Amino acid sequence: MTAVEIACSEDAEALSAFAERSFTHTFGHIYDPADLAAFLANWNPPERIREQIADPGWAIALVRGEGGRVLGFVKLGPIDFDLPEGQPAEDATELHQLYVDQDAKGSGVAAALMDWGIGWARERAGTLYLSVFTENHRAQAFYRRYGFVDVGRNAFRVGNHIDEDRIWRLDL
Repeated sequence: MTAVEIACSEDAEALSAFAERSFTHTFGHIYDPADLAAFLANWNPPERIREQIADPGWAIALVRGEGGRVLGFVKLGPIDFDLPEGQPAEDATELHQLYVDQDAKGSGVAAALMDWGIGWARERAGTLYLSVFTENHRAQAFYRRYGFVDVGRNAFRVGNHIDEDRIWRLDL
């Protein structure tokens, strides 16, 4: 069984670096290097992660590997994108990030983090949303297995580049 632990303030630096590596590995080839660098500089700095860890409206949990190395993490909190018309915003929360180290994919880390995240959300909300890149088919298949459904479009900006993401919803 994969052990999930709640992140603490001391994890902020490692989580920030891990998020940057994961995002760059998965999506970095899409963007102009200047756009990517500007986005990453402001996207997930350790200070913001520390604030989120301290805020009861947010939840961040992680899985560690050998030597305490971060193998993956999940972050949930208030919704920060515009929901499509007709989607309930009250009693809802967002799964902001679920990242897993390349070497840990297929090992159960993602499932353990998703199960933990859904459990946290279920205690606080009736609906869980997330946004996923249209070309991230592996993630879409994973979310579909959990019962998420595509409910609309989200424009995700990285510098001057705008990706088409899809908003997915899970009724809790």
